Amino acid sequence: MNPVIARYIPVADLIAQTFGPDCEVVLHDLSEPQRSVVYTVNNHVTGRQVGQSFDHLVPQVMLSPGLEGDVVSNYYFRTSQGKLVKSSTALLRDTGGEVVGAICVNLDTTPFTRQLEWLQAFLPGREEGAAVSPEGTGEIAHMGEVVTQLIGQIIGDRDISRLRREEKLELIRFMDEKGIFLMKGAVDQVGARMGVSRVTVYSYIDECRGK
Repeated sequence: MNPVIARYIPVADLIAQTFGPDCEVVLHDLSEPQRSVVYTVNNHVTGRQVGQSFDHLVPQVMLSPGLEGDVVSNYYFRTSQGKLVKSSTALLRDTGGEVVGAICVNLDTTPFTRQLEWLQAFLPGREEGAAVSPEGTGEIAHMGEVVTQLIGQIIGDRDISRLRREEKLELIRFMDEKGIFLMKGAVDQVGARMGVSRVTVYSYIDECRGK
């Protein structure tokens, strides 16, 4: 584990102990994007396991209009079990200013929403099913260098010329699932790193998506 990330383990424990068992804290080490999760507390909230990869980092953090000062707070997502989770993420940088990881705080709002629904049943003029939507203001941070770093870490030191087509597709599939190609210029960067044209990258993406 990167020493920068390891220093946040007591912080993760502190947050989880302060807010209780419905609060999950996850530490990511982005030097290995495919196995970025290196520490979890109360991981029953989302089921995150050490050795898994990130899920929401690119689409809901790096592309968020609420990203400010390396922090995005109070965005929502649902788990596969249907839990509505309120989440906040902070990017972690080393002394050179490079993003090396992230700390994510995930709060299961299910106990609260159940209580609210119960209370709303006694209040007049309230419609059920009000949607909860994340809000965010602030400057849109330029995260292109972080995506470039992620692409480099995902491809690693592999000799692309020796990879089988299936192995190349697996790399493309992973990057697509993690939202890498949502970032401007990512297709060109991946093509350059893999020694193929952007048309070939798009064809790989289409194949991975079953098109």
